[in-house]
Amino acid sequence: MDYTPYAVAIAGGIFPALAWLWFWLKEDSRHPEPRRLIALAFLAGMCTVVIVIPIQKYVATFLVSQTAIFTAWSTIEEFMKYIVAWLVVLHRRDNDEPIDSVIYMVAVALGFAGLENALFLLSPLSGDTVVQTILTGNLRFIGATLLHVFSSAVVGIALAYSFYKPTLVREWYAAVGVILASLLHAGFNFLILNTADDHILRTFAGVWIGVIAVLFALEFVKRIRPNFVRRFR
Repeated sequence: MDYTPYAVAIAGGIFPALAWLWFWLKEDSRHPEPRRLIALAFLAGMCTVVIVIPIQKYVATFLVSQTAIFTAWSTIEEFMKYIVAWLVVLHRRDNDEPIDSVIYMVAVALGFAGLENALFLLSPLSGDTVVQTILTGNLRFIGATLLHVFSSAVVGIALAYSFYKPTLVREWYAAVGVILASLLHAGFNFLILNTADDHILRTFAGVWIGVIAVLFALEFVKRIRPNFVRRFR
């Protein structure tokens, strides 16, 4: 059995995601998170793909329009990424400053995107060459990675802005963040998958603008301070 297609697909999906993760970790270089938790978040994101796929397939059986399917799938992905991030890392004491929520959400998103991209690459590679795979995919998986980063970072920023607020307020911010991320994800998904090949870069440009906006928002997140000193932490 030839394992080359599997190795190439995994490398093509995971390595770019790890490169993006390295970039985002630089945003928290002053007080870096434990590497074991970052790795755990990344792996949890990969596991989320396995959880999400059967749920999406089941939900799709009840939907008719493409728009409804994209919206449902995007909502499922964003909700599950947030839930997994909360269960694995966000509830820990290491999540002790606003920017940490963004970093952990992005780590989960990149793990999710890495495995998703590997699965995307695997099917064409089983019968064609690497070059054909890239040409056939039209580099859409690059846009998918940025989209996952963008949408999960939106949730992370919502969590960051509510970091020092009461529990109920934080829950509302989280809900709004997941809803907004789902809508943005669904909208860009629809555009990416329905835009002609010669105009696909325009859609990618929209995702890039979103990522740049997130990076600007991070500069404000870094300045968030508590309104009062809490006696117990």
